[in-house]
Amino acid sequence: MTPAARLSTAAELMDLIIDGDAAERVLTRWARASRFAGSKDRAAVRDIVFDILRKQRSYGWRMGSDTGRALVIAHLLDQNDAVEQYFTGEGYAPAPLSADELARICNEPERGPYPVELDFPDFLQEPLKRSLGEDFENILLALRDRAPVDLRVNTLKADRNAARDLLARDGIECAVPEECETALRVTENPRLVQNSKAYRNGLVELQDLSSQLVALACDARPGMTVLDYCAGGGGKSLALGAAMKGQGRLLAHDINPGRMKNLPERAGRADLRVELTDTRALPSLAGACDLVLVDAPCSGSGAWRRNPDSKWRLSDDDLDRLIQVQGDILRRAVSCVRPGGRLVYATCSILDVENQIQTARFLSRNPQLSLLKHQSFSPLTGGDGFYFCEIT
Repeated sequence: MTPAARLSTAAELMDLIIDGDAAERVLTRWARASRFAGSKDRAAVRDIVFDILRKQRSYGWRMGSDTGRALVIAHLLDQNDAVEQYFTGEGYAPAPLSADELARICNEPERGPYPVELDFPDFLQEPLKRSLGEDFENILLALRDRAPVDLRVNTLKADRNAARDLLARDGIECAVPEECETALRVTENPRLVQNSKAYRNGLVELQDLSSQLVALACDARPGMTVLDYCAGGGGKSLALGAAMKGQGRLLAHDINPGRMKNLPERAGRADLRVELTDTRALPSLAGACDLVLVDAPCSGSGAWRRNPDSKWRLSDDDLDRLIQVQGDILRRAVSCVRPGGRLVYATCSILDVENQIQTARFLSRNPQLSLLKHQSFSPLTGGDGFYFCEIT
């Protein structure tokens, strides 16, 4: 595909996403139907679509339109690229620019309100301002950029320097973040990671830096019984297992077991054993766990860089429902904690209604429990937006 053809495709896919289809589903369906598109074409189209989604609202304001074509034009302007060289109408290129489009390109619009300038839904303006305080603008601006690619070094199999050297042999260069002792940040060739020897042999896993810091803050130790209550794909389960040095009992649960289908294979690569626990088996764990991690379903607002269409699909009702779900999960999960054990609650959210306020509500309903510590991470500290608290 030519660069212009990739832009045409991105515009068509954006129209489908704007009509309500999920970005991942749209991209997967297109890739399967477009055998002519090579891996570099698929990656390039995906990058364009996700770059646009991160700034969809400000791009639409810039062009006075939220069509896929208008958003692609705004994306090129944002990249300081010459729009006319791609919009020629030749072959698979987009049609030439109209007089109105040319006028929009030449004339900067007036500044929009915060939700436009910083690319978020209107209903979140006050919650975000309250939650982020003086960092409100800087954090929202950071969430409009691409997320870095971070790796967690599996300390059961290698130290950080050894993992970094092995990745370099496959052409993958990494920096060493000072904020997290288990992390590497990919600086060159991130798309090669999953085919690298270090990844295939379980020396590294893809995991955001903030997510790693949350797992480390759990302070899982050898010999413990540890339950990852909302395991999802199991990234934190594996991080907890490494902290336990593979000693003790490690359990992973998710209300949708299909999310954990690849976890046994990944655990095997990492020299770990993880017990997959379905919901029916949870009563047998009552009062049995030294540590229960609840990485709860949430708005995902701290990870908008990675899943940008989720912010445009989120509604006020969705947020209210998630807050209710989080409370219900906490109520059930705490029953698995032994006397004197610890419950860690975490979200990849930057909203206080899902974090500090949710924690305070839970503690008010459980006065026998107390808050040991809590911390928030933001994109300004290197990783995704995250929150965690430790309760005993």
